[in-house]
Amino acid sequence: MTDCTTLSDTRCILGEGALWHPERGSFLWFDILGHRLFEHDGNAERAWQFDRPVSAAGWIDRTRLMVASSRDLFIFDLESETQQHVVDLEADNPVTRSNDGRADPQGGFWIGTMGYNAESGAGAIYRWYKGELRKLFDGLSITNAICFSPDGRHAYFTDTLSKMIQRVALDQEGWPAGNAENWLDLGPEGLSPDGAVTDAEGNFWNAQWNASRVACYAPDGQYLRSVSLPTPQITCPCFGGPDLTRLMATSAAEGLPDDDLKAGQTFVVETDVTGRAEPRVLIPGL
Repeated sequence: MTDCTTLSDTRCILGEGALWHPERGSFLWFDILGHRLFEHDGNAERAWQFDRPVSAAGWIDRTRLMVASSRDLFIFDLESETQQHVVDLEADNPVTRSNDGRADPQGGFWIGTMGYNAESGAGAIYRWYKGELRKLFDGLSITNAICFSPDGRHAYFTDTLSKMIQRVALDQEGWPAGNAENWLDLGPEGLSPDGAVTDAEGNFWNAQWNASRVACYAPDGQYLRSVSLPTPQITCPCFGGPDLTRLMATSAAEGLPDDDLKAGQTFVVETDVTGRAEPRVLIPGL
């Protein structure tokens, strides 16, 4: 495993939504509070500005993404820069915005909401699948760590304030097949779980807020190792690169002093681990 390098020195207020696009061969991420989407292909960086917070995406095809905003899910074309509204997402609730999200192996898209000020219990987790948006869990404060086992049989998520990673079994179509269970308690170590992703072996890689790291846990919850990063507020990881061995992580500058020059930047570490390709979001009729 190599030392961390800076993929982008753009200072995000709240970097999130790390995503490797397997057809474009590029990393994508968001600055939620800056209302921006970024793409880096290893050589150059592009950015798109929106009129509202945007936080997470799944890829549909080479040019189109399913994007979650503070009020809706929409399809965004990276080349034509056009938006197509898909469905409202708590559009009538000015307290909340979208936060963490990721596509599942069955082709659905999970997205969490939360209050702008992390209001207690204001958030929820939804799944969009083949035209249907369904609320799965509610009463959450800071939704995070949405990711899936490689075989699609389990989903993970957390309310960061609880410091507890939960796991729920999924049916063949990717809907929860029962109640969520407590899977990994980070409370005893005082760690705050943020975004997460799984690798090809099913290990769980979790960005940990105010801990300057992404930590790796086995499918049984056993701690395996961690990757140190140069700023405390690490928010979301993903695996990418030609062999899916590069670990990318976003971070947040919000609340940190200006002399933390790495705050809000986006980082890459070359690992000896193989990630897994992010699944495509399935759109009915395509």
